[in-house]
Amino acid sequence: MTSTPNAPSTSRRPAAIARRVAWASWAAFLLAFALFEAVKYGTGVWLALIGGLIAPDLTFLAAVGVKEKLRRGQLAPRAVPYYNALHRTWVPLAIALVYSVGIVDWPALFTFLLAWMLHIAVDRIAGYGLRTKEGFVRG
Repeated sequence: MTSTPNAPSTSRRPAAIARRVAWASWAAFLLAFALFEAVKYGTGVWLALIGGLIAPDLTFLAAVGVKEKLRRGQLAPRAVPYYNALHRTWVPLAIALVYSVGIVDWPALFTFLLAWMLHIAVDRIAGYGLRTKEGFVRG
């Protein structure tokens, strides 16, 4: 039996499913934790939660004014470094770890970081990962 080069490998499918399940589990944890923090601390933390969910995609604003014709699903190449930097889980995770052992006690910042990681997890569940330098989702 021959396979076509573009056909999904049966050995990769379980790994992809396992990754999505892992991201979904992480997202559920982050959502529960962020909601707990927001209920516990109130309005300012709710605003931080909303901000953390939106902030990573503000990198799209780096593409404002791009004159070149982009293909469907393509991000303007000049926005890619910003997009990729803000869509790496280790960035907010590292800041959250520093926050956790530090002397700063600002629940809104911690909740913002939880929401930022939640945004990334939801993107990964939906199939959106980091971008190539041309602006396409890495395959």
